[in-house]
This record gives sequence, structure tokens and C-alpha cells, in this order.
Amino acid sequence: MKTYPKHWYVVLVYMLGVLLAPVSIFAQKAKPKVFVMEIKSEIDPRTNRYTELALNEATALEADHILLILDTFGGALNDADEIRTRILEYPKPVYVFINKDAASAGALISLACDSIYMAPGANIGAATVVGGDGQAAPGKYQSYMRSIMRSTAEANGRNPHMAEAMVEASVDSTLSAGQVLSLTTSEAIKYGFCEGTANSTAEVLAMLNLSDAEVITYQLSTTNKIISFFLNPFISGILLLVIIGGLYFELQTPGVGFPLLAAIVAGTFYLVPYYLNGLAENWEILLLMAGFILILLEVFVIPGFGVAGISGIALVLVSLVLIMVNNQTFDFTFVPSDQLMKSLISVVIGMVGAAAFIALSWNRLVGSSAMQRLVLTNSFHSNEGYRSANTAEHLIGKTGIAHTPMNPTGRVVIDDVMYDAQARDGFIQKGDAVQVIDQSTFSLRVKKVAV
Repeated sequence: MKTYPKHWYVVLVYMLGVLLAPVSIFAQKAKPKVFVMEIKSEIDPRTNRYTELALNEATALEADHILLILDTFGGALNDADEIRTRILEYPKPVYVFINKDAASAGALISLACDSIYMAPGANIGAATVVGGDGQAAPGKYQSYMRSIMRSTAEANGRNPHMAEAMVEASVDSTLSAGQVLSLTTSEAIKYGFCEGTANSTAEVLAMLNLSDAEVITYQLSTTNKIISFFLNPFISGILLLVIIGGLYFELQTPGVGFPLLAAIVAGTFYLVPYYLNGLAENWEILLLMAGFILILLEVFVIPGFGVAGISGIALVLVSLVLIMVNNQTFDFTFVPSDQLMKSLISVVIGMVGAAAFIALSWNRLVGSSAMQRLVLTNSFHSNEGYRSANTAEHLIGKTGIAHTPMNPTGRVVIDDVMYDAQARDGFIQKGDAVQVIDQSTFSLRVKKVAV
């Protein structure tokens, strides 16, 4: 007859625990992830890049749901369109919680989401396209906005005609005739543009049956925060000062290296943030390089200061301003006039500040102990025993013959040796007798003498 352990039930519980452990682990892994991102500012290249980075992060974390917290009065149409497309094409559900305002471009982004939730007192609509001056943009822009509002509403089962009415006044009897449509929270629920009202993110998650989900709130990385910092027009002005000042000091003291290095670093911090945020286009950077090349040609190749130098300065000024604003190949329709003015002021202050800094600090910089260790400032005079390998002082007072016409420069022969020379007064004909009256490193100075 078989016998069983006295505490057989303990063994049974242990075996059940072993069998159910995988089920428990699976249940924990199956806990849904909700990825939360926020747009609480103007829709521009920065928010455009923010949504791209956020959705990439959500994909990497294998989030099951995306919740966008939105509070904006709108912004650039092209950036809003890219955000809209990105949300429509995202493979996981995207919900939006309108915390007060989703106007203009914000309304377009909201319509791209699978579900819309609104706080009490919130609004959605008023999507008329306006230019930088605040006035309604030309008809072609309104037509395009109407079409993407319709198609976006249709993609998520919402009334396309009401979405279109948010752009231009409608005669629909269900709306305020003759006015651009803007819906309150209760109106949005009534017309199927909102799934519910909520006071917080937690209430939205409860409506979605995601109260127990793992919530991940997106935060910009330190690198991206630094990039945003350098987009400040004031910081851009300081960087321009360093760029221009560094290039000037490098040209004045070639071979030192530090001013050039400072200019390169400042240029990198100036261009990279604008490029990554979609403001600095390739053609604008090429325009800036062309300007610097013209300036360098004027300094080192072309004598005097003329067309090349002026054109180079103009190109640099224009390109620096364009890099800071969201223009579409010289189309400033959607660039706010105050933003354009801030950019222009930043560039001008940077250039003027650099000129003032150079003027005020040049003598002090050259006289500093650090610069003295880098730059040769001693003078070596012939009366102290120093003599250049190319000196021609021994020829002063000697006579010779003009080998070529001199008007005023040419060549002379003295003691059967040919030298470059310059006539002191007037012109000297070939074969005339000349006398050396002075010399420099590169040529002699002569005068015509009677034979």
C-alpha cells in the first residue's frame, strides 16, 4: 500500500505555483503601455521635430497607445501637415486630449487622431489660413487647407463638411451661417468631433479603459534641450559675434588657430540646431558659404574693396536671416512679421557687436601675455646687426639702366644683375639711366638721372 507525505497539500500548492508562474509573467508583460507627449506651443519646425522624435521613441519602447496632450493656437501649415501625416500613418492608436485650445493647425492635428477628448471650456476649429501679417492668406492656401481638413476628417469617420467649415464660412443650417466654425466641448460631442470630456489625463485613460496601463511621458533628451537653447535669437546673435570676430582675428594673426577654432565651433552651434529643426535649408547654407567665399576672394585675391566684397557681405547677411525663419524659398507668407524682424535684428546686432568688439579689444588682445606667447612682436633693425637675406641696402646710390619701360613699375639692370623696381616720379623709358634711392623686400625704388 502506497503512502503519501504528511503535508501533501504543500507539494500540491508548490506544483500549481510552478505551473501558473508563466501565466503570471505573461500577464505582467501584457500590461499595455501608453506613451504621452505634449504640444503646448506654436506649431513650427521645433514641434514638428518634437513629434517625430517622440513617435520614434514610442516605437522603440513598443508602446501600445499614444496620447497627445494639445493646447495650441496653431502655427505653420507645412509643419502641421507633416505632423498630421505622421499621426495618420502611425500603426498604433493615437488619441488627443485638447486641454483648452486646438485652433487652426491644432484643429488639423486633432482630426488626424483616432479619438478626441476635450477639457471643459475647450475649443476646436477656426482653421483659416493666415499670413505673417495676420490677414487671411490667398485663396490657393485656403483651398488646400479645406481639402486636407476634409480628407483628414473622412479618414477617421468625422463629418468632412463641418471640418471644411472650420476653414471658411459655411452656409450649413446646422452651423452659424457666414462664420468660420469653432466648436465648444459640448458642440464637438454633439456633432461627433469629440468622444468625451475630461478634466485630466487620468480621466482620459479611464475612458479608454487604460487606467492600469504603464504610462510613459516623453521628455526631450539633454542634447535636444541644448539644441532648443541655441535656437534662441539672443543666443544666435552672440554666436554670430563669435563667428565674425573669430574670422577677423584669424585673418589678422594667421597661424594662431584659436580664433578660427572659436569661429568654427560657434558656426556649428549656430547652423546645426536650425538645420535639425528644418529651418536651415541646404540652399540657405550654400548661400552663406558663397558669401564667405566672395569675402575671402576680396581680401586675398581681388585688390581693393568692390563688388565681390559688398556682394559677399550682402549674401552672408541675407542667408543668416533666412536660416532663422521658416520661409519657403523666399515665400514669407506664413512668416510672422515680428519673427522676421527679430531675426534681422539678431543678425545686425551680431555683426555690429562683432565690429565693436574687434575695435575695442584688438589692442588689448594683441598686448596680452597669452597673445605675446603666440605672436612674434619684436622688431629686428639693421642698425642692431640684423640683416634680411633679401636686403638690397648696398645698392642704394648705385646707377643702372632701365631694362623695361617703367610706368611706374618695371625692371632695371645694376652691375649686370636684374632687379624689380619702381619709379619714384613719372615714367622711365627703356634704356634710361636710373639711380637707386631706396629699397624694400620685394623691389627697388629708382629715379631717372642725366647721363
